[in-house]
Amino acid sequence: MQLTVEFGGGLELLCQSIKIHNVDVDMPAGEEKLTMSNLLSWVRTNLIKERPEMFMKGDTVRPGVLVLVNDCDWELSGQLDTTLEEKDVVVFISTLHGG
Repeated sequence: MQLTVEFGGGLELLCQSIKIHNVDVDMPAGEEKLTMSNLLSWVRTNLIKERPEMFMKGDTVRPGVLVLVNDCDWELSGQLDTTLEEKDVVVFISTLHGG
């Protein structure tokens, strides 16, 4: 499934400073749909190059990371259970900034 995954607010530094990734994510074996839970696991394995603990805590994103699916907050669409479709755009933005 082709998706666009974007990182902002400093999270792009975990992905070799690349903000926008056009990716092709395979459906998990035996699954009929791709969920945000599946995508997070794929991102951790394939895109995050350093310090994955700055992006994820357990099986979800760390507190302070805003997640948008097609410009809609994932909290309104089911968070980890959000179903993704071809050509969706998923954006991860850190809302925490050092000073």
